[in-house]
Amino acid sequence: MERYYKVIKKPLVTEKTFELIENENKLVFIVDRLTNKNQIKRAVEKIHKVKVIKINTLITATGKKKAFVKLHPDNSAQDIAIDLGVF
Repeated sequence: MERYYKVIKKPLVTEKTFELIENENKLVFIVDRLTNKNQIKRAVEKIHKVKVIKINTLITATGKKKAFVKLHPDNSAQDIAIDLGVF
């Protein structure tokens, strides 16, 4: 379980991510730059006990890696955000 926490560094909280949480059932995380989409998916599913549909990643201009995590409709991104202390 500890290795999953090395993959996901922290949730990203901005106005845009709030819109994604509410409208598209997506969460946004800053992740370790060396991880791939499968590792991110596995970590999110194990830590938060949800079903992940899709992962999109990008490298920011500051060199950090962002992961946009689309959750299954049965899982609520708002509930996960509340557990993380985002809301």
